[in-house]
Amino acid sequence: LRLLLRSRKAPAYRKRWAERYGFCQNKVEPDGILLHSVSVGETLAAIPLVRALRHRYPSMPITVTTMTPTGSERAMSAFGKDVHHVYLPYDLPGAMNRFLNTVQPKLVIVMETELWPNMVAALHKRKIPLVIANARLSERSAKGYAKLGGFMRRLLSRITLIAAQNEEDGNRFLALGLKRNQLAVTGSLKFDISVTPELAARAITLRRQWAPHRKVWIATSTHDGEEQIILQAHKKLLETFPNLLLILVPRHPERFPDAREMVQKAGMSFTLRSTGEIPSS
Repeated sequence: LRLLLRSRKAPAYRKRWAERYGFCQNKVEPDGILLHSVSVGETLAAIPLVRALRHRYPSMPITVTTMTPTGSERAMSAFGKDVHHVYLPYDLPGAMNRFLNTVQPKLVIVMETELWPNMVAALHKRKIPLVIANARLSERSAKGYAKLGGFMRRLLSRITLIAAQNEEDGNRFLALGLKRNQLAVTGSLKFDISVTPELAARAITLRRQWAPHRKVWIATSTHDGEEQIILQAHKKLLETFPNLLLILVPRHPERFPDAREMVQKAGMSFTLRSTGEIPSS
């Protein structure tokens, strides 16, 4: 039902349902590394890690899983045929065991903070190492997890290593019951993403095409409720910079129509990059 509801705005949610229950429709190679990145942001952060793994272990197959169609598209775009890609199944015992029976990973890496109890239990039972990479834990989330008490401590005890983005995140995991020898503070993987010459050249080309003589500010990866605040700020900025251009990029493409409607209601002119339009100079 949830997939059907989400598919009203994002039809891709109607596809590949079998994978949601552990049936791998795409070919995967066993005895490799399984890396899970739930959606677009986590997949982008995983790019330098996957490249490093490919360089260090060239003979080991890598399977990248996501949970969203946009994450799936980004994974296939970023890694191409260098990795296998499927959806991670729902955290149901049968679905997870069916999936692991197919993939049979030697190591599982989960990006940021996706703690799925049945997956953790299944990996622990199979003695498969589990690493949480680029891990973060907000104060609010930590308070929520703390209410789980012994369940959370048992869950954390089954994780091989948590590589936290900073000391604050690491300390929150320790407060929940993680042992010191299970923790490493490694910084954010997003700072390891390199800007290739091709990407830099593309940025220059876009700048020349997109109003080269106008001041520009960018609001990216926005969520519901944030666009309205951004548009209010843009109206205020236009009083000082009447030729200012705002580039607004909602995090999820299925929200593009909602953002467009907000811009229209705000009485602002706009162009849609997704249709190939170019802002006026």
